[in-house]
Amino acid sequence: MKIITWRNTLLLSIPITFIFVFSMMLQSAPPTSPYIDLTDESQNGPSPSGFKLTSSAVVEGGFLPKEFTCDGDSISPSITWENAPANVKSFAVVMQHIAGPGDLHWYWVVHHIPASIHAIAAGDKATGINGGNSTGPIAGYAPPCSKGPGPKRYSITVYALSDEPILTKAVVNRAELLDAIKDITLDHARLNFVYAR
Repeated sequence: MKIITWRNTLLLSIPITFIFVFSMMLQSAPPTSPYIDLTDESQNGPSPSGFKLTSSAVVEGGFLPKEFTCDGDSISPSITWENAPANVKSFAVVMQHIAGPGDLHWYWVVHHIPASIHAIAAGDKATGINGGNSTGPIAGYAPPCSKGPGPKRYSITVYALSDEPILTKAVVNRAELLDAIKDITLDHARLNFVYAR
């Protein structure tokens, strides 16, 4: 009788264990796009100084028009910033998309933007120095080319710098630029938007 009870208990515990393990896997599974990186989200709050980034092409949280994507003219959107710190020496710009944990893409890296400049016109390739992107070998703006269903979340961040970054490569990527400016960043401003094909 004890053997039967033990076997019944064992047989009953197998599906319960399976359900428990499966539920834990679901809880730890990565979220579906658009993914929000909590560490990177620290840059989303408004600047205490009022440093602000806007665009005539897209509003905060809005949809990026097709002309700035691979489905359109593939040109960079216009951006304008205001209320930069008084002692700024240069600016830098990064456009990125966080697809999931550890899955980050960058489309636009610009540095050595003079302190006298407070805007980049749509399609402008001459302001500052263009860095690389994660989609191809050519430096400069790479248009988003959203894959998969649903809207994807993108952001552009402008960094106000106390000096010009010292870079050892002619064409730098996002990580190399951010590393070079981490100790000279006075303030930043960010614009978030989405795109869906």
